[in-house]
Amino acid sequence: MKRIVFLMIVLSVIYAALFSEKARLDREVDRLCAIDGGIRVYKTVTLPPDMFNDRGEVIFYQSDQKIEESLGPKYIFKWDVHYYKKGDPAANGPQETVMKRTHIKIIRKADIKLLGEFVLYSRGGGDLPGPWVPSSYQCPSVIEANSTILIKKIFIKSIEEQQE
Repeated sequence: MKRIVFLMIVLSVIYAALFSEKARLDREVDRLCAIDGGIRVYKTVTLPPDMFNDRGEVIFYQSDQKIEESLGPKYIFKWDVHYYKKGDPAANGPQETVMKRTHIKIIRKADIKLLGEFVLYSRGGGDLPGPWVPSSYQCPSVIEANSTILIKKIFIKSIEEQQE
């Protein structure tokens, strides 16, 4: 009986330690996201209708290219990741944690003008050890903001197409 009580106390302490770290990192993600998270567009670029596919996406975006060259020769797609806490929960187990800031910028090469940027904060892991997939948390959500939405907000169809 004493062993069971001791084991329950030890497991409770381990569980609290793991989940308090997870909750602390989630609060930090929210705090930093409130400061500069999300999409900001500084300048839009109006393009002719033939520069868009039938889903309204710019046809010169090539996700299979080197990241900086994925928007072709006229624009730079810059992707930076800063780790606040390094870790690899997917490889080392869900108990490990990682927290990072992903910053994407789209820059016009001709005048080095920043057209827009996207900042995402995320946490992974911090769960009980086991064979399951680590949990994750991010701000803003993928539905609210992502690199595809940033591209669609910067590159817009010319007025002629919108009036037809």
